[in-house]
Amino acid sequence: MLKWALFFAIVAVIAGLLGFTGVAVGAASIAKFLFVLFLVLCVVFLVLGFIVTKKIID
Repeated sequence: MLKWALFFAIVAVIAGLLGFTGVAVGAASIAKFLFVLFLVLCVVFLVLGFIVTKKIID
């Protein structure tokens, strides 16, 4: 997912440099959404990992 966010960010930068502002805005918004989704899922799985580890150890 992070790979796709970086891909869309690069597409947004290139489209912005070439003057395709509509494409750049669309790609940037997709990149932002994917990056936020990646961060949320990372935190959720990190917390779940701590909970499961604690239950296994105890």
